Amino acid sequence: MARLNTFPVSVAVKGRRIVIVGGDEEALAKARLAAKTSAEVVLFAHEFEADFSGLDVTLVARSVEPDDFANAALAFVADHGPEGARALKLAREAGVPVNEVDVPENCDFFTPAIVDRAPISIAISSEGDAPVLARLVRAKIEAMFSPRLGDIARLAGSMRDKVAALLSDGVARRRYYEALVTAPGIEGALAAGEGEARADALLAEHAGAASGNGLVWLIGAGPGAEDLLTLRAQRLLQEADVIVHDQLVPSAVVEMGRRDADRISVGKAKGHHSFSQAQINTLIVRLAGEGKKVARLKSGDPMVFGRAGEEIAALRKAGIDYSIVPGVTSALAAAADTATPVTLRKVSSGFVFATAHGADNSDLAHWASLAQSGLTLGLYMGKSIAGQVAGDLMAQGLSGAVPVGIVVNAGRADKTLYAGTVGGLASGAIDFADGPAIIFIGEAVAEGDWAQAEAIAAQVERVA
Repeated sequence: MARLNTFPVSVAVKGRRIVIVGGDEEALAKARLAAKTSAEVVLFAHEFEADFSGLDVTLVARSVEPDDFANAALAFVADHGPEGARALKLAREAGVPVNEVDVPENCDFFTPAIVDRAPISIAISSEGDAPVLARLVRAKIEAMFSPRLGDIARLAGSMRDKVAALLSDGVARRRYYEALVTAPGIEGALAAGEGEARADALLAEHAGAASGNGLVWLIGAGPGAEDLLTLRAQRLLQEADVIVHDQLVPSAVVEMGRRDADRISVGKAKGHHSFSQAQINTLIVRLAGEGKKVARLKSGDPMVFGRAGEEIAALRKAGIDYSIVPGVTSALAAAADTATPVTLRKVSSGFVFATAHGADNSDLAHWASLAQSGLTLGLYMGKSIAGQVAGDLMAQGLSGAVPVGIVVNAGRADKTLYAGTVGGLASGAIDFADGPAIIFIGEAVAEGDWAQAEAIAAQVERVA
């Protein structure tokens, strides 16, 4: 994964100076940005070509001098001649971070595209590589947020002393602020001059509520791609005090939680369980019992081979509140990856989820019957025994000509596809790629897009 070459920070400029060297349009652009702050903005140039009227800035018609950098928080150099080179040297000698406009190699910092909802600011930086892209991203973010976002932030700030006096617990305070800034109608209350009254009423409600009541969200993380996570899952990850996650959940998804949330890996993978299911049940009950909001993050959908039923039973027994957040299960991600219509009029009237691991003869006989009737099978956890399962299905009467499609790492960029027939799959071992696999069996599989798939039969011949 690529690493940032810059560390994003917000620089305190109140009571300090921002120095800009230059008088052209580049200097004007930086002056407009700097003038949004409470800093004293001073420009130095022998000639001011651009129109700086209307901006709260000071224009000084001379070269910048060493003393001009006293108490400066930042400096911008928009002069690319000798004056600019001199200014760069003076700024660095004064210990002032400096940015030479459009010259990344001469920059101690980069100017991001900014979404301004003071006191809320959102900065989008490309480290100087793609400022146009950063501006386009800013435009999209601007469209997402209300112009009143800053008013909401100021209201929250004005409540700080009252909240500290009534809510001694840090978790309780955070929950109050979360409720305040997301309260339905808060913008309307602010517009009507009733924002403070609304905030006071909500505070009284939180102060009177029983403290220490935790809850658990069983959240489906999907097959692994961050952009397949639901909006609800993203929101709750930001609210969670603790994230308890499975091994198959990628770190990028876990990192979508609050930065200060505790993260506990319960590391369940094939052949290695660092936590037993009973231990996981005990863990989430204990954490919620301590008054914490717990995100139990599971790969795929929690209700599909996720052992959610056992965790729900433990939560019910302990009297812990819980809710389920669905996720994209791997079989549906695999169907999307290959454009496979697992149900198809006149071909397949249904789709069956099943786990191949531990299947007995009665399971196999049932699956063979379902596949023969036209249903599509989606088998989980069967990669290591795929050939054996295919052979057993044929022994139960399923034709070896029935199409098979296999997707390893469904829904991810590193997915790998395999296609062939039940007979081909049964005829020999296949060296599958690493990762979880979904095995599709049924006539509808032939209608999918398997053009990029490795041929099962050909691979079997190579293995043989």
